[in-house]
Amino acid sequence: MLNIVLFGPPGAGKGTQSQLLIDQYHLMHLSTGDILRGEIAQGTELGLKAKSIMDRGDLIPDEVVISMIRSILEKNLNAKGFIFDGFPRTTTQAESLDEMLDELNTSISTMLSLDVDDDELTKRLLERGKSSGRADDANESIIRNRIQEYNNKTAPLKEFYTQQNKLQSIEGVGSIDAINAKLCEAIDQL
Repeated sequence: MLNIVLFGPPGAGKGTQSQLLIDQYHLMHLSTGDILRGEIAQGTELGLKAKSIMDRGDLIPDEVVISMIRSILEKNLNAKGFIFDGFPRTTTQAESLDEMLDELNTSISTMLSLDVDDDELTKRLLERGKSSGRADDANESIIRNRIQEYNNKTAPLKEFYTQQNKLQSIEGVGSIDAINAKLCEAIDQL
């Protein structure tokens, strides 16, 4: 099973690249953002709680995210693999993910980290905010808070996968096709 953590700050292009990799490698996309936005659209209790947290630019609590991920993994045991997009975000989540995958007799194959500087991320998110309808993409102070949250709480996760010799850093600037080619090269070398 090919299990990829596609990693990077908000606006790095994880969603775009995930879709290309899903099509190329026949993987399942597991995006916590998409799952949460679906809950919000349905007006579920989880969705309403998540919306208030996301509108502040803060991260969803670990226990909520981990529970959602476990449910999806258990329902898709025959998948060729998964692209984890937006998860794990903390070392605690990564440890929980490793435990869950171990119980399912698989593991993370690699972490592909899209590296993009903060100013480019802010520009991309503000542009996306013009069409996404997402409040957290339309306000520069919320965007900067999201990037700061990533830098403080999520970026240190790179060290977790470095210690497992699974981190591959990919420059996330350039054309979509050029970035995709770099990602595919990294995957094909596994």
